Amino acid sequence: MSIESTRLRFRKAMPITKNWAYFDHAAVAPISGPAAEVLHNWLAEASEHGDTKWLDWARQLSDTRSVAAELVGADPDEIALVPNTTAGINLVAEGLDWQPGDNVVTLDDEFPANVYPWLHLKSRGVETRRVPTTDGRVDLDQLAAHCDARTRVVSVSWVGYGTGCRRDLAAIAEIADRHASLFLVDAIQGLGVFPLDVGSLGIDCLAADGHKWLLGPEGAGIAYVSRNCLSKLKPIGVGWQSVVHAQDFSRIELDLKATAARYEGGSHNMAGFLALGASLRLLLSLGVENVAAAILDMTDEACEQLQKLGARICSPRSGTERSGIVSFELLGHDPTQVRRHCLEQGVALNCREGRLRISAHAYNNEQDLAKLEKALKSAP
Repeated sequence: MSIESTRLRFRKAMPITKNWAYFDHAAVAPISGPAAEVLHNWLAEASEHGDTKWLDWARQLSDTRSVAAELVGADPDEIALVPNTTAGINLVAEGLDWQPGDNVVTLDDEFPANVYPWLHLKSRGVETRRVPTTDGRVDLDQLAAHCDARTRVVSVSWVGYGTGCRRDLAAIAEIADRHASLFLVDAIQGLGVFPLDVGSLGIDCLAADGHKWLLGPEGAGIAYVSRNCLSKLKPIGVGWQSVVHAQDFSRIELDLKATAARYEGGSHNMAGFLALGASLRLLLSLGVENVAAAILDMTDEACEQLQKLGARICSPRSGTERSGIVSFELLGHDPTQVRRHCLEQGVALNCREGRLRISAHAYNNEQDLAKLEKALKSAP
């Protein structure tokens, strides 16, 4: 599928295009048309039929798990449905049998969701080591130097939320494997828009909420836990959904599921996960490789236009470092005021780390880019 046909087909499924030139998918994305339809249908069923539809919803929930597995190249039994990225990261942070003197290695520019769960382990004698980055780039030798025989986890974001730098997961996985450490990936800024195969890359665990590039509602995300890790991570938040006989409420036996579903202790955000499943099916139908090509094409063009406006591009934009995120500076302009002005002009972008940040999806087109350019030109 060509970039243009991908963009046209995708755009028809995104109601947001009627009102906004939307360049803020790295923050909170608009939900897709298919996801909105699922939510409307669920609301009607829940209000008119109550829990008589619950078994139907449960079957659809299983489909969400399956399409999530397809998206990351895993088995459905290795997928847990979680409320957010933080919850997925905490499956590892709170599930490992930490010992005093252990350490975890992460990066110095991580989003707080991939920092606080590790810092919280200090009371157990666990050290958090943060590797310096340069514009989001990771020095692999420096990363390896931070690891030692007591490193239990290496945890990094696939794409840096500030600069949009996309990291070499295979190379980082090799470092983690060399030190017999688990490799955990915060995939929220890359999942669904770049191809990923957790098995071939050597990823042990992964977490991503669905409210950014996956175009789902907040409160519905996924976690991947490889089969090899299931026995290493003590289940937290255990509840009635964690056991094999989840529907037999009179049988009280702690017989945990042999799958990642053991981490889903209580009732699901049913509407949210069903809507997420609809957006995942949309992305898979387009082909993630086609989505990636359209995004990189749009952000490359955006960078050219921004530089013509005198902007300084702060994101790495060479080869495989590129992503859907572009961080930039407009010299002489206050980023917060520029963002406010753009919103008034129907253009959504954001500010991070004292800079402006756009994050384009595959349905953004030349018309959106022209609106962005016009808004920035007229910014105070």
